[in-house]
Amino acid sequence: LVDGERLAGETMDDVDFDRLDMQQVDHIEIIKGAASALYGSNAAGGVINIITKKNKKNFALNVNARLARHNSQRYGLVLQNGGKALSNVLNIRRTAQDNYNVTSADNPVTRVISTIYGDKTWNFEDRIEWMPLKRLTIKGRAGYFFRQVARAVDTPERYRDFNGGMSASWTPSDRDQMTLSYVYDQYDKSDYQRIARLDVRDYSNVQNTFKLVYNHYFAKNNVLTAGADFMHDYLFNNKLDGNTRKQDNFDVFAQFDWNVCKQLEMVGAVRYDYFSDNDIQRLTPKFSLRYEPVNNLNIRFGYGMGFRAPTLKEKYYAFDIAGIWTLLGNKDLKPEISHNHNLSVEYTHRNYTFMVNGTFNRVKNKLGTGAPYFANKNDELPTLPYINLDDYKLYGIDASVQARLWRTVTAKLSYAFVHESLPKDKNGEQVNNQYIPARKHSLTAHADWNHEFSSNYGLNIALDGRFLSSVDNEEFIDYYDISKGTATIHYPAYTLWKLQATGKIKRGIKVSVAIDNLFNYKPKYYYLNSPLTDGSNLMVGLSIDIDRLF
Repeated sequence: LVDGERLAGETMDDVDFDRLDMQQVDHIEIIKGAASALYGSNAAGGVINIITKKNKKNFALNVNARLARHNSQRYGLVLQNGGKALSNVLNIRRTAQDNYNVTSADNPVTRVISTIYGDKTWNFEDRIEWMPLKRLTIKGRAGYFFRQVARAVDTPERYRDFNGGMSASWTPSDRDQMTLSYVYDQYDKSDYQRIARLDVRDYSNVQNTFKLVYNHYFAKNNVLTAGADFMHDYLFNNKLDGNTRKQDNFDVFAQFDWNVCKQLEMVGAVRYDYFSDNDIQRLTPKFSLRYEPVNNLNIRFGYGMGFRAPTLKEKYYAFDIAGIWTLLGNKDLKPEISHNHNLSVEYTHRNYTFMVNGTFNRVKNKLGTGAPYFANKNDELPTLPYINLDDYKLYGIDASVQARLWRTVTAKLSYAFVHESLPKDKNGEQVNNQYIPARKHSLTAHADWNHEFSSNYGLNIALDGRFLSSVDNEEFIDYYDISKGTATIHYPAYTLWKLQATGKIKRGIKVSVAIDNLFNYKPKYYYLNSPLTDGSNLMVGLSIDIDRLF
């Protein structure tokens, strides 16, 4: 989500991450357990909500740039202006990166990647905020995104997004707040034929969403939240059965956050969802509890029932995936039902915070793909069907410790373990996993040193690292010829590190130098689950707040 709103996406509900401008991110919320009921019952694993920066100045102008390997370029401009009642933020971003080739060792076991495709993007967004009354805030936004990928020189792929929205927040009293919003999001894909100068659109996902949320604040910080969503989902694709499909999704939800006492807090939520295609509906409850037996020690437990209706793509697709197989929809798919449990313990002592969290999820009728097959003897490509898997389990543990070692040094170390059961179909047969399973063990580390030499000069040095364990997966030896059978593919463990230094030079000027993939790791084979890096990458950046120079 971006500022609490869903994004229109591509095949299989992927989001085009190039649409996200990390320069404008204020912070990121990760919401687990019962609180995810406000964002949709299909948020079985939780919610990642990206919160953008707000306008805090009457006038501000920032220009920034970054250069790196493979002719990677990024340029940005942010203009803020306005006053107490009316403010505006304009953001423009341009990026580019060339294609580059990678080389695997001899005799790969399965299909390897040989070219990493770069792209060229433009991203425009304008946000306006108006307070005509003390208790009324009206916001509006409009954006345009364009990306071009040159997989074929004569027919590059183009991706566009048109988005906009309005919201009105009214606070009739100190204890009541109501927000009404509308969001429009259209994500298109096309092929540009250079010789004929034709831009042929072959995909469009359009979402119109209305949302109403009401909050009432009782004494002792008890909060009641209730609301409703309506979304009209339109999908066009020349690979769809019938080319176009439409669906209406309606939901209502309510959540109560009850602070029983200083040591005990409970959250209960319920949600009802309805999907017009095949009249799918479901009522899902969620519950969480926080108990503080002693100061600075919090124990949390949460349960949530998840519900995910099959998408229009999963029901009606007939799509050729890169000449490998034909992804075939299944109109008889059942909705996915999950039961999600989590238990965590968090303890803070002086400058240290310790956290351990355990999760167990069980999913019935999990939506996935089955084994490919040839529907007809004359078919050139095998068919990869969408199916419901009978039973699927996932459990995991993650732990972290965060510390402020000195006034200028902070550090964090995190470990996660995850285990997935092998997917099976309704007949109890194991299904070849077309999607690479999660690596069971991962470790992340972060440390930074920050020092202000004076009001005009400062330095921040940050070191980030990530380790991922090995994983084995049963895959087809040749996706283009499944008669060759399968083989066990071993994806080795690897670690990646990044070192970055950012210096503040006078007022409003920052210079950054970073080395990504610090230890120059290169995979032996560029398989589907290998890091797509061909070695260390030096990045140099400059950011200037022009308004602060004078």
